[in-house]
Amino acid sequence: MSKQEIKVIIVEGRTDKEKVAKLVDEEVEIVCTNGTINVERLENLIEIFNMDYRDVFILVDEDKAGKKLRKQLSKELPHAIHIYIDKSYREVAATPESELAVALISSHIMINPDYL
Repeated sequence: MSKQEIKVIIVEGRTDKEKVAKLVDEEVEIVCTNGTINVERLENLIEIFNMDYRDVFILVDEDKAGKKLRKQLSKELPHAIHIYIDKSYREVAATPESELAVALISSHIMINPDYL
């Protein structure tokens, strides 16, 4: 599989990355922003991970900071697919694995069946 074919999932933090990595059953690159980021750092990440030419998924928290980051990422990556968690959980890391698995599989990301 070429690097171009490997999906990119953008998350906010390390715990989000670990949780998503545990659920996913295909080769993906999970990129942490560590919260909101400046334009220069975002452009650097887009270049490093060649995001303009890959399938990119945005999975961030449903809080004020997450919404701000989602808006920022949308401007720079208009082709990205948005994955949303239920607002009642607020954070990706706090979302039950089964709920997160359904959100990921709804975006055609393969999930380990143990989590469905």
